[in-house]
Amino acid sequence: MNMPQSTIFALASAPGRSGIAVLRLSGPAATQAIGKLCRPKILPKPREAVLRKIHHVQTSVLIDCALVIFFPAPQSYTGEDVVEFHVHGGRAVINALTESLYQLNFQLAEPGAFTRRAFENGKMDLTEAEAVADLVNAECEAQRRQAMRQLEGDLGKLYETWRAHLTKALAHLEAEIDFSDEELPKDIARDRLADVRGLSLEIKHYLDDRHRGERLREGFTITILGPPNVGKSSLLNTLAKREAAIVSEVAGTTRDVIEVHLDLGGYPITLVDTAGLRESVDKIESEGVRRALARAGHADFKLLVFDGEHWPKLDEATRKLMDDNALVIVNKADLISESNGNSVRLGADLFIATKTGEGIEALLDRLVQEIDLRFANTGQPPLTRLRHRAALEECVGHLNRALVAAAPELCVEDIRLASRALGHITGHIDVEDLLDIIFRDFCIGK
Repeated sequence: MNMPQSTIFALASAPGRSGIAVLRLSGPAATQAIGKLCRPKILPKPREAVLRKIHHVQTSVLIDCALVIFFPAPQSYTGEDVVEFHVHGGRAVINALTESLYQLNFQLAEPGAFTRRAFENGKMDLTEAEAVADLVNAECEAQRRQAMRQLEGDLGKLYETWRAHLTKALAHLEAEIDFSDEELPKDIARDRLADVRGLSLEIKHYLDDRHRGERLREGFTITILGPPNVGKSSLLNTLAKREAAIVSEVAGTTRDVIEVHLDLGGYPITLVDTAGLRESVDKIESEGVRRALARAGHADFKLLVFDGEHWPKLDEATRKLMDDNALVIVNKADLISESNGNSVRLGADLFIATKTGEGIEALLDRLVQEIDLRFANTGQPPLTRLRHRAALEECVGHLNRALVAAAPELCVEDIRLASRALGHITGHIDVEDLLDIIFRDFCIGK
């Protein structure tokens, strides 16, 4: 690809006051900034931090003493000449340096501009570029591991391996069409179609992943459900280790959905408290119940909470929500009547008491086990984006049509389209229309 002719710059560190701020430049004129702003004007050795005095380009007033690093093309993040100024992170310093860069006709980078140039200059494919954004946004260990695996190229290599198989099949099938009069290996078309059938099945199996990678990127949702006054809000507060929800002995206190974000066992969790499930003539409470049931339908996992004081009596509305993605929890275990004996402690997954802390550690351990099962490493790098899923589904559709095509030429065309769908994921075909969509959610400076 042609290298962009403009030189861009941006604050590559977090905005606001800081000990050190990093301004990054990339483009053909990046090194000119050193000659225009720095004293002495000597270009530093590649990848060696040197101390320079930074002067305003017009007034020559000293702005700061800074570390300057030069990364020559093509051994840089973007594949272009890159210069970094490591200045003191005060607003006045950053503003003065930014003003000087504007006066040198450098352009402020759009979000994702540096990573986009890295892609355009062949430093990474699109899956690796997307992983940069995921790594910047990672809030827990599991998200970091997934982003790093993708950044190291595992996902792109998988998709490119599949595309290479299709390219080979395409070449052999086209050869049989174009050189039908020549002596070609026997059964070449049958063997390549068998390969295509096997690849189609492999991609279908890969797609049948319960959206594991996408859910890890977005966060795993656990919704707390149950009748009024069983301690759902107390459980939310206990797990969140703060007073996130109002707790009251008055039934129906929680009327809206309350969300708390947690790092549980290295996984990103959204814990959701909901209104108590019961029929009500109160319009606001009824709306709360409707929202609770709606969240139950979209939850990755459910905690169904029952009242130990009334156990083993089951609330019917909550009982209907029992399935393989639910834990049955009895709260107020300290109030269970001893006269009922051990038999009353059957029929539930866990017994807890939020007031005393009984069973909370066991609940946390069980939740981590359940999440581990859903995010278990299958060996292959996980599918992480809806964009990838849509392209893979398109690929499988073309392969299925190729296998039942009425003519060899139609078969070849569908395999070509299947290969193109895979190429859209990694960017190894013309994807100009996709680039603005992919990079618009990046932070400035990356």
